[in-house]
Amino acid sequence: MADAALAPDTPRPGRVRAWAGSALRERLPLWVQLRCGLEPRTLAALAVILVVGVLLAGHHFWSGRPGTVRAPENVGAEAVIPEAPSETSPSPSPSARVVIDVSGKVRRPGVLRLPAGSRVADALRAAGGAKPGADLTGLNRARVLMDGEQVLVGGPAPPAAGVGAGAANGAGAAAGPVSLNAATPEQLDTLPGVGPVLAQHIIDYRGRHGGFRSVDELREVNGIGERRFADLQSLVRP
Repeated sequence: MADAALAPDTPRPGRVRAWAGSALRERLPLWVQLRCGLEPRTLAALAVILVVGVLLAGHHFWSGRPGTVRAPENVGAEAVIPEAPSETSPSPSPSARVVIDVSGKVRRPGVLRLPAGSRVADALRAAGGAKPGADLTGLNRARVLMDGEQVLVGGPAPPAAGVGAGAANGAGAAAGPVSLNAATPEQLDTLPGVGPVLAQHIIDYRGRHGGFRSVDELREVNGIGERRFADLQSLVRP
């Protein structure tokens, strides 16, 4: 039909274009043919618009496709969790000191300054150790030292911390206050109402509690009641 409508003298290139336009018009929907008026330029513009629309739709589809997401590396095994600071009771200050007088049968007697919490055994080591033949039977080497006390090694207690001459002669009366922390069982036995059994109870108590901090703690010793404590209160000291 298209070839019949052409003039016989139409050049061949013109015939090809006319045939292509006629074939394109026959394939377009009827409403498109009516709106475009079947003009070749209009058909060409419509074809360009369709091509551009297809390209834009393809680009939009390609850019909106779901991409591959790489999972993060497992770093749980390498992560270091900081440890919470432990709540411990504050330790004594390293600068805290006690002043002790070590005398008797030791290699270097004298006044020593030891860290707080030291024991009688620490005082002996600081004084060079006991001399050969020194009797350490009545010395509690596990007792905690207190500031200002005297440690007597292998000898009788000094007058300020022991018994007087009357007690040394067996009179049974104490001439001065007896140290509850330094007295031997024999020295405690000289106190009124204190025998060997009660003297041992006093020594056991000071060993368990690290010594006497006041004379009032004597009430807690097994075998000492209020009446006996009243008799001993003025005769003893920590």
